[in-house]
Amino acid sequence: MTANGPAAVIVLAAGEGTRMRTATPKMLNEVCGRPMLGHVLSVAQELHPQRLILVVAGLDGQVAAYARGHYPEATLVVQERRGSWGTGHAVRTVIENVGTIHGTVVVLFSDTPMLRVTTLESLVAEHEAAGAAVTVLTARAPDPTGYGRILRDQEGRITGIVEQADATPEQRSVTEISSGMFAFDGDLLADAVKRVPAAAATGEEYLTEVPAILRADGYLVAGAFCPDFEEIQGVNNQAQLASARRVLNERLLARWMAAGVTIVDPASTWIDVDVQIEPGARIGQTTQLEGCTTIGADAEIGPGSLLRDTAVGPGAQVLQSVCEATVIEPAAVVGPFAHLRPDNLDQPEAPPARKGTWLYEES
Repeated sequence: MTANGPAAVIVLAAGEGTRMRTATPKMLNEVCGRPMLGHVLSVAQELHPQRLILVVAGLDGQVAAYARGHYPEATLVVQERRGSWGTGHAVRTVIENVGTIHGTVVVLFSDTPMLRVTTLESLVAEHEAAGAAVTVLTARAPDPTGYGRILRDQEGRITGIVEQADATPEQRSVTEISSGMFAFDGDLLADAVKRVPAAAATGEEYLTEVPAILRADGYLVAGAFCPDFEEIQGVNNQAQLASARRVLNERLLARWMAAGVTIVDPASTWIDVDVQIEPGARIGQTTQLEGCTTIGADAEIGPGSLLRDTAVGPGAQVLQSVCEATVIEPAAVVGPFAHLRPDNLDQPEAPPARKGTWLYEES
């Protein structure tokens, strides 16, 4: 990978995601306090690409509005239905709008919130080290149903990818799957994506056809293996969304415990991705820390507390309370059964009963 990162990262976010059965677009459903799209765009930013491109269904929708508000550096490209559809069509639309992108082009999905930047760094590094035309991010699936299968020749070289709907019974038995995410040579991608045929079963243009096209042209098709299957999974329904929350929450808890934070019961503790906790803090069971909450050193939160966008000073204690958009001073004591909110701070209060005690309204 070059010092400045890949030439571009393209994130596909024009799908309808009807299986979520929510009014909120699928990729804007939140996982640990951040929309799935936000997780993917943040990981893409960490690659330091020269260009960040987001494919959307329209410029006046919720997805485009979110991107403009949180990732203004992203170029928005509209994928319109014009008799064809699919991931190949989406990337072709990007090329038609922004022109050929010279260098390494990474293509990601907007519904993969568990993806790690280290995995993408390895994908790009292996792609560039091999001098490949395209490198497929692959994984081994316990149940490969629904995924494109990786096809290899007798020497183990990748010959193509076949989607579930078009696979033969023998091909469906293959457990090595394509994540649908790739690193491409941008110049070769611009030519190959124009030649992607419509699939017989669905009529869609699949980006997964590009490796076979490039191999037929005599170019190298490589694979980068991701050992963690969970990491590359997309989220398509509410059950998968809940699973993604669990996985990301466990990662966050592990990170904070490694940093010196005591978490009494990880199974009942939930922490959003933008929460900050100082070493020495203690988080009791059945506690939720949401939004941009910050916890000072040696503070004790919980059990049974919910803090949202709240700043807790060092040494403070919050017991069985709800605190929203509140500042809790160092060594203050809150609860039990307090409900602190901005309204409380505007009301005249009696002098504290003792130093270091935070007065509150009982809800």
